[in-house]
Amino acid sequence: MSIAYLDPGNIESDLQSGAVAGFKLLWVLMLATIIGLLLQRLAARLGVVTGLHLAEVCHRQYQKFPRIILWLMVELAIIGSDMQEVIGSAIAINLLSVGKIPLWGGVLITIADTFVFLFLDKYGLRKLEAFFGLLITIMALTFGYEYVTVKPDQKQLLQGLFIPNCKGCGTPQLEQAVGIVGAVIMPHNMYLHSALVKSRQVNRADKREVREANKYFFIESCIALFVSFIINIFVVTVFAQAFFNQTNADVNKVCANSSIPHSALFPNNNETLEVDIYKGGVVLGCYFGPAALYIWAIGILAAGQSSTMTGTYSGQFVMEGFLNLRWSRFARVLLTRSIAVTPTLFVAIFQDVEHLTGMNDFLNVLMSLQLPFALIPVLTFTSLPSVMHDFANGLFWKVAGGLLILLICCINMYFVVAYVMSLHNLGLYIGAAVLSVIYLSFVAYLTWLCLIALGASFLACGNTVSVTRTLHLEQPPSHPPK
Repeated sequence: MSIAYLDPGNIESDLQSGAVAGFKLLWVLMLATIIGLLLQRLAARLGVVTGLHLAEVCHRQYQKFPRIILWLMVELAIIGSDMQEVIGSAIAINLLSVGKIPLWGGVLITIADTFVFLFLDKYGLRKLEAFFGLLITIMALTFGYEYVTVKPDQKQLLQGLFIPNCKGCGTPQLEQAVGIVGAVIMPHNMYLHSALVKSRQVNRADKREVREANKYFFIESCIALFVSFIINIFVVTVFAQAFFNQTNADVNKVCANSSIPHSALFPNNNETLEVDIYKGGVVLGCYFGPAALYIWAIGILAAGQSSTMTGTYSGQFVMEGFLNLRWSRFARVLLTRSIAVTPTLFVAIFQDVEHLTGMNDFLNVLMSLQLPFALIPVLTFTSLPSVMHDFANGLFWKVAGGLLILLICCINMYFVVAYVMSLHNLGLYIGAAVLSVIYLSFVAYLTWLCLIALGASFLACGNTVSVTRTLHLEQPPSHPPK
């Protein structure tokens, strides 16, 4: 579950935050992680109490048309996540090979992830969890090495974390703060977490045992997200300390005198330095030696490799839940990876690395748009006594959850609007306006059902609403069948 907080999109958002705003947005990162934790808690409780994951509950509660639309939206988010993994891995392979393996070659190599995943999956969930643990350890060590090498100012770090302030910030810093929230909270992760908790044996007939399981899953989530938060802090503070307020000319001068042959990436002008996961590695190499570049690339490769597996698992659960369709994991991986590799491969062949990393911004926007389709159903179903029985959300969680989801959706809509406006294309504006009407109509429909579930029964207008019908379940098995 914590891998979604460490994918290449998150790493890029972190380094850009440090380079654009210094230490000033660390409190936004911490707040976004805490909000993510609270929302993950709701997803985990749904799985523990009902024995069903979010996609299965959506299948039972929503009517056919909205159910299909929801499935398509979540699949888009999963494919977007898989594309970020492909981009991250391809860039890491290019850096590690000193440019000898072209970006399109790196994209093709990521197809091998499929076989690695299937090989590990044969040996069971615990082996896979251990492999995830190894990848997270690699990220902690590699990004931790960069942290120790750069030696960020600890006083500024603590001030940035615990004093909500952004003195002197303008539009770029505001957009970066919004981007942090958009990158941290991933829609498909809600579906994934509600399913992963089913791997533990819980006697759902015993309320005390269910309550205890909820408590320990929450503690486990706190530990996992704390580790991912520390790794994110490593990346933000490294770039805040070393590259905040640097210009292209500053970097060009240093790179020209180093052994890293990439100074051409940075034009000799006084514009503020803009970095991504590719340029970030190059800049680290110029300032702190080749070791910093290669260790950075290993960390990015670990981030990319891990995120593909979370996407595959999410896709498996989502397809099974929404469509009641059981594919083999091989077929599932083949489908999502083919869709993810094709557009990325074309960009890698016909464009340069800047266009490839620029796709990360588009993919973060894409996943921001999908957030309501995970967060609204989670709040809806965890608030329904017919679904959660004695474990339904109380008044505090209904109000707090509703406000948090409203805040996140507003922030992400700002992010999307800012991105579209930056494209400066009238045709895209018109297309975005038309799609926005359809998109907002569906979000309004889900919100309407959610408000009824939260207690606003007058909105039902006297009609029987499918989402509030009593859920007749057989007692689910205490653990999923093999």
